[in-house]
Amino acid sequence: MMMNPSDLQRFAVSNRFTRFPKSFSLRKKVPWWYKILDPRSRFIARWNRTFLYACIVALFLDPLYFYYPITGDKACMQTDWYLGVVVTFARTVADLFFLFHMVLKFRTAYVNPLTRVYGHKELVTDPHLIAKRYLKHDFIIDLLATLPLPQIVIWFVIPAVKGSTVAQGNHTISLIVLIQYVPRLFQIFPLQRRILKTSGLITKTALAGAVYNLCFYMLASHVLGASWYVSSIQRQFECWRITCRREMNRTHSPSCKPAYLDCNLLDDPARQAWFKRTSVLADCDALNDKNDFQFGMFSDAFTDHVSSSTFSQKYFYCLWWGLKNLTSYAQGLNTSTYVGETVFSSFICIAGSILFAHLIGNMQNYLQSSTARLEEWRLKQKDTEEWMNHRQLPPELQQRIRRFVQYKWLATRGVDEEAILRDLPIDLRRQIQRHLCLDIVRRVPFFGQMDDQLLDAICERLVASLNTKDTYIVREGDPVREMLFIIRGQLESSTTDGGRTGYYNSIILRPGDFCGEELLTWALMPTSNLSLPDSTRTVKTVTEVEAFALRAEDLKFVSNQFKRLHSKKLQHAFRYYSHQWRAWGAAFIQTAWRRYRKRKLTMELLQKENLYYTNIEQEDDEGEEQRVGGSSSSSGNRAQISTTVLASRFAANTRRGAAKKIAIPDSDSLKMPKMFKPTEPDFSNFQDEN
Repeated sequence: MMMNPSDLQRFAVSNRFTRFPKSFSLRKKVPWWYKILDPRSRFIARWNRTFLYACIVALFLDPLYFYYPITGDKACMQTDWYLGVVVTFARTVADLFFLFHMVLKFRTAYVNPLTRVYGHKELVTDPHLIAKRYLKHDFIIDLLATLPLPQIVIWFVIPAVKGSTVAQGNHTISLIVLIQYVPRLFQIFPLQRRILKTSGLITKTALAGAVYNLCFYMLASHVLGASWYVSSIQRQFECWRITCRREMNRTHSPSCKPAYLDCNLLDDPARQAWFKRTSVLADCDALNDKNDFQFGMFSDAFTDHVSSSTFSQKYFYCLWWGLKNLTSYAQGLNTSTYVGETVFSSFICIAGSILFAHLIGNMQNYLQSSTARLEEWRLKQKDTEEWMNHRQLPPELQQRIRRFVQYKWLATRGVDEEAILRDLPIDLRRQIQRHLCLDIVRRVPFFGQMDDQLLDAICERLVASLNTKDTYIVREGDPVREMLFIIRGQLESSTTDGGRTGYYNSIILRPGDFCGEELLTWALMPTSNLSLPDSTRTVKTVTEVEAFALRAEDLKFVSNQFKRLHSKKLQHAFRYYSHQWRAWGAAFIQTAWRRYRKRKLTMELLQKENLYYTNIEQEDDEGEEQRVGGSSSSSGNRAQISTTVLASRFAANTRRGAAKKIAIPDSDSLKMPKMFKPTEPDFSNFQDEN
């Protein structure tokens, strides 16, 4: 099928032989809210760490609602509105983090469970599949943790309910905070696993790890202290309610009403008259041992006047109480026979044992397991720094070395895979390499047509290769030592055709592509010498690149297996998938197009010049005939006129021949600069035996 010149030109442009400005883009820009995020990206890693700190702050804020009710010496309960406003504002800001985290989960891709293999983790980027998976797994817990339930109850529900008291509001808020505290707490554990999976460690130093684990222990003390305070207030209110119930009869004047226990009625004359004659304060005094009502473990809140203290004094006292009883496993508590009190004391004892063992165990494991390999990496990094300073390397080169060491640590976690594989049996090693590399090799279209035995031979000799950003894999003119099969990242492959002026070709290699095809051409040569082929392109990493490498000696051994394929099939597959051949084809098409345009322009100029000289010749002939007709009476001059006409025609023909020589240049002048074809393998020895 023949292609017209316009199609040839579009094909050449599509191969990026012509460079476009950097601002030019054929892709339509997608708004950021429509983009699907990579869970392994730097933004997601930073956000997970930020959201972890936000979760810890949110867990610290919620128990502050337990300090919302306060009591005094007036036998009534009231609320601290200033504390309520501050805590509500802080918790609303924390809720925005939870809401943004939910939105990110709807736009974050996930790894397909069927492809959880090293080097073969495919991401699912379909928004419908992402939303469906999120709704099935974590959506309910995230929604319960995000809803601003305490704010709604305090500022909307309780004021709207008629006849509600401070005690009822306190019970409702405490219950909602405790219920919502559970999903917020359980959000931290999967978040920690994701951070460990992406970065390896939550903290980079042993001291930071110890502080991080200690923060959870202090958080537990904070929750226990706040719970103890609100339980103390509830216990005292229960004593007031029992005493008030005894005074609700005709023998006691004035009679007690439950509404009197609310500080909103302090200015009521009936309440003031009742307070002068009531025995509520005497019967509910924790210092009076003769009272029938037992405060038990909550007596310290009233003997030390905690409930009537300022917020800072109240908070630090409760924090100290929680930390003291958590570390001593509630051994110093004097409990009463009240069931709720004994259950709470038992819970403190069990929680203290578990949390203390968890704290010590985590810190010990962190220091022994994590720091061992991390310390080895730090020592290696320290040796590298000392060596770079000793050799006085430039700062830019030092930064590139640090980036490579860090990237290698994140990619391998300090594990030497080659050393592990060398210790395994050959058969087991072959199966592992097949499991890790077979699907990656099959992604390369050139190797996708080969049989399993040949692919096993290739997989057995592949080695992992890690390269950081802006690293030159090979430069144009340098010997090619290995072929790279890209797993993750992007490479830029460019050429100047040996430094030819005005020539530049560049392509981007993505996962599934390969580079170093010159080595494959060299390996297929039956008469190839020991010298490696020279690279015709410069390959540079655009991002961090993870790939598999096939060395020259291994490729030479594997190349003997190519006899099993038909020569035509191999030749066409190699030429079709080779970026070097594609660049040569684009250059050849553009050269043919330019030669065609130049020849067409030359022929047009030639036609115009022929027409011009033809008109001049006709005008000369007409003038000569007129001169010959005017002098016909003199027969002696006819011979002279005929000679003149013949001379003019000869001169015209001479000028026309000279014009043709000028308009049609030599064949050498039409030759365009050639881009030589890549070296082809010699397929003459691989003919079919049929």
